[in-house]
Amino acid sequence: FSYLTALRAFESLTIFTGGCCLTFPAHRSTITFLVIARAQESWLVHRTAASPCYRQKQFNNCKADCSSLSTTPNPKTDLVNMNGPKHKFCTKLSSTYLRKWWITIVVAAALIIGGIVVACEFTVLIDAVVDRMVALRPGAKTFGWWAKPPVEPRISLYIYNVTNADDFLSNGSKAIVDEVGPYVYSETWEKVNIVENDNGTLSYNLRKIYSFREDLSVGPEDDVVIVPNIPMLSATSQSKHAARFLRLAMASIMDILKIKPFVQVSVGQLLWGYEDPLLKLAKDVVPKEQKLPYEEFGLLYGKNGTSSDRVTVNTGVDDIRRYGIIDNFNGRTHLPHWTTDACNTLAGTDGSIFPPHIDHDRILHVYDKDLCRLLPLVFEKEVMTSNEVPGYRFTPPEWVFADVDSHPDNMCFCPAGKPSCSPNGLFNVSLCQYDSPIMLSFPHFYLADESLRTQVEGISPPMKEKHQFFFDVQPKMGTTLRVRARIQINLAVSQVFDIKQVANFPDIIFPILWFEEGIDNLPDEVTDLMRFAEQVPPKIRVALIVGLCALGVILLLLSTFCLIRNSHQQSTLHLEGSNYLATAQVDMNKKQNKDNQPARY
Repeated sequence: FSYLTALRAFESLTIFTGGCCLTFPAHRSTITFLVIARAQESWLVHRTAASPCYRQKQFNNCKADCSSLSTTPNPKTDLVNMNGPKHKFCTKLSSTYLRKWWITIVVAAALIIGGIVVACEFTVLIDAVVDRMVALRPGAKTFGWWAKPPVEPRISLYIYNVTNADDFLSNGSKAIVDEVGPYVYSETWEKVNIVENDNGTLSYNLRKIYSFREDLSVGPEDDVVIVPNIPMLSATSQSKHAARFLRLAMASIMDILKIKPFVQVSVGQLLWGYEDPLLKLAKDVVPKEQKLPYEEFGLLYGKNGTSSDRVTVNTGVDDIRRYGIIDNFNGRTHLPHWTTDACNTLAGTDGSIFPPHIDHDRILHVYDKDLCRLLPLVFEKEVMTSNEVPGYRFTPPEWVFADVDSHPDNMCFCPAGKPSCSPNGLFNVSLCQYDSPIMLSFPHFYLADESLRTQVEGISPPMKEKHQFFFDVQPKMGTTLRVRARIQINLAVSQVFDIKQVANFPDIIFPILWFEEGIDNLPDEVTDLMRFAEQVPPKIRVALIVGLCALGVILLLLSTFCLIRNSHQQSTLHLEGSNYLATAQVDMNKKQNKDNQPARY
């Protein structure tokens, strides 16, 4: 009981005195040592709240004091030093000091794990940001670019001028054509009458304004060319399987109206319209409920202005995979022309935008009313624009206009069976052109049978660089960077012997013209955003991964080194202290036995 009372007294005294070394009477024993040890331990607990700098300073002083202990025990002086405040403070403070290195290890591990998480999830986060940025939300900058593209598209037209029309009709000579062009028009696109629907779609009408660019053209719109008479030849070809008396009546009407298989018109008339005698007659004869869609004939007739077609597209807000995809066209979700749903689908874009995050395996789809179908596009190669924006080039596959023998899946585009299928390299759009036998191909019959090109003279062999159809697309955002939509318009003429005006006109795919509609450069504001979306996030990702992992590894190595070093020093001090204490206790016991006196406080 006396020992415990003394122990509590010394605890209070030691705490009160701030842990200073105390001097005791000459009689020192094991009990004295225990009391001092307990008292100093209590004092250390009291001092735990001291600042790290204070603890570090005291720890360094303690190490110096402990290392200076004599290897030869001095029972009168050294035992108090060995088990006094400084030595016990060193032992306790050492554990407190090293705790922060364990905390540092935890922080280092967290940094390394953070680097791993960034490596795995950073791209997902950036994709989510891009998805929100490109989705068509009214008021957003990208919405404004979509509604009124800040670009200047151009269309360049090359007309096949027939130079031997009379000789071709009279003597059966092969037709000779001279490619004239380009005749260039700049375009302004704007989506008007935009309505936001409740199902995550937008409806609009497209306004296209064409302006002739004589400075970029080979001549004025008044240049005269000789081309096949498309209204007349369409009528005669359609009458081939009609009753003979109808063909004879048609021949008489054409003779009276002085209609010929070839017409001489200006470039402007061929494109934007001229009055045709047959159309004028049909307008007066055909009942009102069967009124013709146009009063004049022109290859681009009615396209300079606001289209009456109502287009509805997905905004991508609810599902970014549907971004820009056509929901319906004039209320139709499918075309009515072909034999399968796959060929009648409208699930494509207008070509200005595509769903983002495009890879090499993606097949893009473009729909245009004049194409009469969805046009697939497959990856060809990676490209770099003049503004240093990387992109992917997509082109129609070689089988897109292939015959059914080469690509059986194209059978769906033959509504009347195999006899109605087009030759290899051509696509029949007559169902979309009021039954006019119009055939589409790529310029100069690129990817088509060679025999089609050699039916007439004057068409040079196709060149991929000049005649390929392609879209360059920014894969991250799905924005079109550069376009070359190249299509050739041909007329499939059938020989009809009962109509004398065309009796010598053979069965032939006669080329009319080809055009190239495209975009060259986007404004800096758009390309800057694309470069940022393409180049900056990967750099930030690498910087975060390297920075977090490097800092974590450095802290981990530093903490481990300090723990090992301090653990070794502490073990050495404890070993020296234990040896010294054992020697001191032996000496005190000898002295106690010699004096035969009990130890007292």
